[in-house]
Amino acid sequence: MYLLLLIIAIIVCVCLSFIVLIQNPKGGGLSSNFSSSSQLMGVQKTGDFLEKGTWVLAIGLMVLSLAINVAVKGGATKADVNKENWEKTKKASQPVNTGAAAPFAAPTAQPQQQAPATTPAPAK
Repeated sequence: MYLLLLIIAIIVCVCLSFIVLIQNPKGGGLSSNFSSSSQLMGVQKTGDFLEKGTWVLAIGLMVLSLAINVAVKGGATKADVNKENWEKTKKASQPVNTGAAAPFAAPTAQPQQQAPATTPAPAK
């Protein structure tokens, strides 16, 4: 479905480009070459047709863009599932910090040294 919508969107983009290039701007454009050779619909009718075609293709391109976005986000691919499994495995294989010991923690205070305890000598 995604591939079909993408191909249609590319075709719409190409058609939209041609229609925009054919339109007659104020300074004259590519449409001046085409209008002199065939006067089937007249000058004013050709402009209306090209303007309506531009609007239809532009709106169609927006709708296709939204449809492609929905098609891509709608289903999970096999690669997405594999990525999720890999992240779960990676998280499970990491060591758990129990907070029992901090091997690299710097001591905050100097430990006090105690004098060695003397035991009384046994009585004779």
